[in-house]
Amino acid sequence: MTQTHVKRAATQDPTERRVRWPLYGVAAGLLGAVGTIVLDGRTQGDDISLSHELFTDLEPAVYRAGMITGYLAVILLLVLAASWRRRVEPRVAGSTAAHLVPLGLVASAAGLTYGYAWKGALGNYMPGGWEDGAFDDQGLYVYYMLNDFGAYIGWLGVVVAAGAVAYMALRERTVSRWLGWVSLLPVVQSTLMVAVMGVVGTPALLAPIWLVVLGLGLTFGRSTITR
Repeated sequence: MTQTHVKRAATQDPTERRVRWPLYGVAAGLLGAVGTIVLDGRTQGDDISLSHELFTDLEPAVYRAGMITGYLAVILLLVLAASWRRRVEPRVAGSTAAHLVPLGLVASAAGLTYGYAWKGALGNYMPGGWEDGAFDDQGLYVYYMLNDFGAYIGWLGVVVAAGAVAYMALRERTVSRWLGWVSLLPVVQSTLMVAVMGVVGTPALLAPIWLVVLGLGLTFGRSTITR
């Protein structure tokens, strides 16, 4: 390498060498949080009974927006999984945890596809929707109950991916250690709440946030898998 090339490498802006693919996780986490939690759509409390007023209080546009936002999150989860397989797995081919991460992302993408689809379907069939009258109140109630945790359960695969990243960071040292400790949070939270309270939708509470933190941490931090 010539002296000129050495000087150029030394003065090159470090941001030009940063990876960009983890930002798919940031976008997936933000859109997923909006589609699942912000656009939940339900207006009733714990005292829910079958009545026509239950559905007239709901806003079809909120459910349709939740479906669209959620579908975009699903697409980004798949892109993130493909990027991880292409760019990370060859670097740490002997790591089972590294191979588990994209499997968890794909599993969540599959489950969330159903959850967000049920949101869109209820938005179409409820009063004021584009297919208003296609189902009676009992049929709408089935869709309403599917939406109870439909867009929440599918985040379990992301929690599994978080556990795998925690192992990579704390045991294999291929990810920054601080990301390993952060990755334990959704694992511990989901494990305790599911085991103690039996609430199946708890993975959605921290999993989207974890994706945002992971994406930013890998992009701007110092991890072996992104150097």
